[in-house]
Amino acid sequence: MKPTYLPLIPLLEYVSKPTPRLCFLRRDEGERYGFNLTVERGSRGHLVRKLASRGAAERSGLRDGDRVLEVNGFFVDDVSQAVMARRIRISGNQLCVLVLDQEGYERAQAQGDDLLALVKSHEMKGCKSPRLCHVTRNQSHSGLGVSFNPVEGEKGHFSVGLVHGGAAEKAGLRRGDRLVWMNGAAVSDLTHSALTKMVKKCGDHITLLVVDSETEKKYVQQKWPILPVMAVPCNLPHRARSLALALGPHGYGFLLKEGKTSSGRTVHVVQEVHDDSPAQRAGMQAGELLLEVDWESVESLAHKDVVERVQQSSPQITLTIISAQGLDFYSKLGLSPVLFCGDEAGGEQQERNTPLPSVTEETPEQVVASLCASLEDSVASLSATSEEVVDGLPAQRHCVIEKGPLGFGLDFDSVQHTSGTVVSQVTPGGPGHRAGLAEGEVVVEVNGHNVERKYLEDVLMLVKAGGKHLSLVVKNQSHHSNDQDQTCSGLESHDSEEEAGDSFL
Repeated sequence: MKPTYLPLIPLLEYVSKPTPRLCFLRRDEGERYGFNLTVERGSRGHLVRKLASRGAAERSGLRDGDRVLEVNGFFVDDVSQAVMARRIRISGNQLCVLVLDQEGYERAQAQGDDLLALVKSHEMKGCKSPRLCHVTRNQSHSGLGVSFNPVEGEKGHFSVGLVHGGAAEKAGLRRGDRLVWMNGAAVSDLTHSALTKMVKKCGDHITLLVVDSETEKKYVQQKWPILPVMAVPCNLPHRARSLALALGPHGYGFLLKEGKTSSGRTVHVVQEVHDDSPAQRAGMQAGELLLEVDWESVESLAHKDVVERVQQSSPQITLTIISAQGLDFYSKLGLSPVLFCGDEAGGEQQERNTPLPSVTEETPEQVVASLCASLEDSVASLSATSEEVVDGLPAQRHCVIEKGPLGFGLDFDSVQHTSGTVVSQVTPGGPGHRAGLAEGEVVVEVNGHNVERKYLEDVLMLVKAGGKHLSLVVKNQSHHSNDQDQTCSGLESHDSEEEAGDSFL
């Protein structure tokens, strides 16, 4: 019999195609995940380093040198450290990461593979996102309008039954959905009688994590967890909001006060919002709580540290706020209050476009400490190394940048004590970095307008006016300082006139 030979080239392509793997990390309260994420000079991607022996990361199958491609279903290979840190922070005590080993990642880069397409090819076909639904009892006739029936032969699995037109159906549940989680508790270990008692105790409101039966089946087969951080929110009564504010002539126009909840938790309360102020025009309301400044958590900071954070962010700032009831709602569910943050300032997209702290030489003082300060509840310690400015750049050159899905990948800062603007931050791998821009370069023109004697505010307006395209003329002047030290007149402390802990912004 004549032997059959397989085509050589397709076989080689198949063998060389990198295969991502999914790792599920679970940590106990007070425990860290036991790994560092690092951006290293000369390497792309977020690297896993320094795994703790027998820690959650090592137990999950993470290995030194792995590159993280996804966090809880969100593609993160092309995002900055701050976005990655926030994604991990809001995950709580459970984390799903999709990774490529070091060899596979480097091979994919060498072959020019589209990593996003590679991730999508790894996803299970036909799977739909889980839904986090909040149901409010209909007092007139049908109550919650939902029942849960045990799935025959599958312990801990419950099918959703609905009253047509009832409260649960209006809240986004569908007949035949599988119940995963109720009011913050997984139901996989519950008997039907225990589940029924939980429903009776829930009162007039209940929050459910559900998924369609086919998706649940595929997740069970793969032994993948279904987590609320992967869910689509449906009918949730509270959502955090992100507000973009530009500094006005009298500051941002709100009074911030430190307070405490009934449980003793320190919160930062918006005490007053001044009429016709940037804060009022952005939609801020008295009584709301401040959660983040420029996407970094301030919940664990003292009042003076929050004030300092705002001062450093002038003259433009993004604030994440929520009502007191909203914070209580998410706390009872065991979820981050910014998990389903609203979109007033651009939401997730704006978060990704927000420039990060400059990637600097990996030192505890300059990188790890600053990141950990904003991630007290973080699940990973982060460190970074620098992208070096290339020597020998022309004295003046023209760069054209097209806005990517994550923005231009750069930020600007004012030249100290005078007019003029420098490139202060360049996101590794972003459009600005690919165009050859380097930190410290002085901006000469923006979209055809000379800006050598203009201030930062004028430059930012020109950048915004250009839409998706940015034309820059820059020159390399190493003697210009790239400190980020700005005068921020937007916040004044009035402890002599107001109670200690109050600050006008």
